[in-house]
Amino acid sequence: MRNSFVDTIVAQCHHRDDLMILSGDAGLGVFDTLQKEHPDRFLNCGIAEQHMASFGAGLAMTGVKVVLYNIIPFLLYRCYEQVRNDICDQNLPVVLAGIGSGVTFAPAGISHYAVEDIALARTLPNLTVISPADPVEARAAARYALAADTPVYVRMARSGEREMGPDHDIDITAPRVIRKGTDVAIVFHGSIGDEVMAARDLLAEVGISPRVISVPMLQPLPYRQLCEALQDVQAVLSVEEHFSDSGLGATVQSLRALESPSWSLRILGIPRDGALSLVGDRNTLREAFSISARHIRDEVAALFQGGSHGM
Repeated sequence: MRNSFVDTIVAQCHHRDDLMILSGDAGLGVFDTLQKEHPDRFLNCGIAEQHMASFGAGLAMTGVKVVLYNIIPFLLYRCYEQVRNDICDQNLPVVLAGIGSGVTFAPAGISHYAVEDIALARTLPNLTVISPADPVEARAAARYALAADTPVYVRMARSGEREMGPDHDIDITAPRVIRKGTDVAIVFHGSIGDEVMAARDLLAEVGISPRVISVPMLQPLPYRQLCEALQDVQAVLSVEEHFSDSGLGATVQSLRALESPSWSLRILGIPRDGALSLVGDRNTLREAFSISARHIRDEVAALFQGGSHGM
């Protein structure tokens, strides 16, 4: 997913002379081609994250289209003030390319996890937030971010996530129905999609076919389109590799409170009760947080069998 996003950005350097990529000493290998072909378009700012954000804002004010690339905690957390004041408050068209969504960097520990970044990003003025689930969405997110005249935050994993649907132009601003289904819908965003798809395969073995919907744009959330995508289901399961009380699930809960739809809601996400003190690889943590394919399968099966046991 990360490489698909970066390759789309780098390819545009052949056609645009206003692009500049700044890195906070991260992911240097993925920019080898760029540094070879366009050495003046890439600058490693080192481990000086606040400086990188402010420097990028200054470049953007001169008409440069800036992409800031870093691991999410060092792109958004460490320099929150600079992103807020220098980029977002001034509504500058800077692309914040964040790597390591959720617990991608397990077992590096909590310093490298991005499980509350959506909550923080949604507090920032003028900022669009996109969480692509596969390479198709990553490429679409890159195209959207490059064309935007406002700041855009794209949060990604770093692995080779498989494509979940046809590789054609998609509307990154709208929910994407990955698989059709009835009665129960699974809505998700980001790299947890691999667990969702694995769960659907397990459910297919027992004749259960939930609708699977990716919601890549989280701010602004496409309320109307999401309501339409969920119009004829009885229950919705929201799944994410993010704190459950401040990401997609919480937003869908707000939508439900406003619109009073007929479907019930269950939310699977990372709890706040000290769970991040656990150490392990990503699969171990997903299992511990009850967001693995097995847990998703069990929740969907319960919704099919029990009707509306959700919220």
